[in-house]
Amino acid sequence: MDPRTLSYWHDSSGDDFAPRAPLAHDLDVDVAIVGAGYTGLWTAYSLHRIDPTLRIVVLEREVAGFGASGRNGGWCSALFAGSREHMARAHSRDAVVRLQRAMFATVDEVGRVAREEGIDCHYAKGGTLSFATRPAHEARLRAQLADERAWGFGPDDIDWLDADEVATRAGVPSRGGLYTPHCAAIHPARLVRGLARVVEARGVPIHEGTPVLELGPGRLRTPGATVRAEVIVRATEAFTAALPGERRTVVPVYSLMIATEPLDDDFWASAGLHARETFTDGRHLLVYGQRTADGRFAFGGRGAPYHFGSRLDASFDRHTGVFEGLRTTLRSLFPQLGDVQITHRWGGAVAVPRDWHASCGYDRARGFAWAGGYVGDGVGTANLAGRTLADLIVGRATDLVDLPWVGHRSRRWEPEPLRWAGINLGVRLAQSADRAEEAGREPRVRGWLFDHLLGH
Repeated sequence: MDPRTLSYWHDSSGDDFAPRAPLAHDLDVDVAIVGAGYTGLWTAYSLHRIDPTLRIVVLEREVAGFGASGRNGGWCSALFAGSREHMARAHSRDAVVRLQRAMFATVDEVGRVAREEGIDCHYAKGGTLSFATRPAHEARLRAQLADERAWGFGPDDIDWLDADEVATRAGVPSRGGLYTPHCAAIHPARLVRGLARVVEARGVPIHEGTPVLELGPGRLRTPGATVRAEVIVRATEAFTAALPGERRTVVPVYSLMIATEPLDDDFWASAGLHARETFTDGRHLLVYGQRTADGRFAFGGRGAPYHFGSRLDASFDRHTGVFEGLRTTLRSLFPQLGDVQITHRWGGAVAVPRDWHASCGYDRARGFAWAGGYVGDGVGTANLAGRTLADLIVGRATDLVDLPWVGHRSRRWEPEPLRWAGINLGVRLAQSADRAEEAGREPRVRGWLFDHLLGH
């Protein structure tokens, strides 16, 4: 398979995807990292920056950036997958605020490293617009703003824009909306492929086409070799569900995307997004978009079914109904689009823990580290994870290792068929609630059920 067929991002990455050699001989290393996506590569990068003498290897089943790291919506955001209230009860309110502030700083950190290392990932920190296109959206978004204020985040972090203020930024019919500066639009495949090259240039080998068949304390087995390591890092995100014994650790939920043809200057004069603001709205079933550096829309959303047994398959990356729904939704937000051509359609899985709470940690006794469960908000969080894991592994007592997501353990998902029924019911409830709101009705019961059924 040509990796350039995976997504618009892979197709436009400028990378020839020359294959890296599979691991063909036994190794003894200090740190073995499973997965060459953002989490694995940021961990390798951070470890090498701290201690260049460490012997590190990265093992990847497919190619670097094959999964969500190369296919996502290109939001380097400060969004964190986890309930603030739950974290505050387990830790403290101040700890939760410190974590959010660390996420704000991470958006800038990704841009800093990209500039420093010469990674042209089309980084543009234009923030995020959340449009209120229906009365129910406005109510939810205003409630979100009130919650942010209750946590101490002021207008410099998030604020309400009235309809006229939204119109100065985007040609979207709206009742107003939220704006936060804490997000950058990026080209995700350029970031992950560039990061892989930087890691290799620092002397860290990456072996592609190297599935890990067995993962045990201090030892990994691949088809061609065995790796012995003092520390093993699991950085497999949605593909964690395919590892032995991990089927209920996270569920892979598919998120799909479309990209339009490049649009001319006259269109963008009307549509706006001149700072390349990322955008969404207040509906139940998530949608997300950006204006790409080459003048397209890249637009995605949820709505694809969860597949029984946490199965992962390339055929699940395509769903005609979801693609058509995304096109319709994008045209409702930007009516000036007309019959624009859709040039790319793709998808991929994100990892969802049972409590929708991302985590990272290091069990020193077992020599095992992990990070993930980003629920689609991993572009920024994976960078924070890589820096945190590096500090944990080398034993540095930094502010990062005390953040409240470190060491968190989510409970396991229910066995089948309960999780299949529950997750797909949640998707249908969200779709039904959004349709009702579009028709001017208030689906309070359905919205409440959606918010609580999956523990979100």
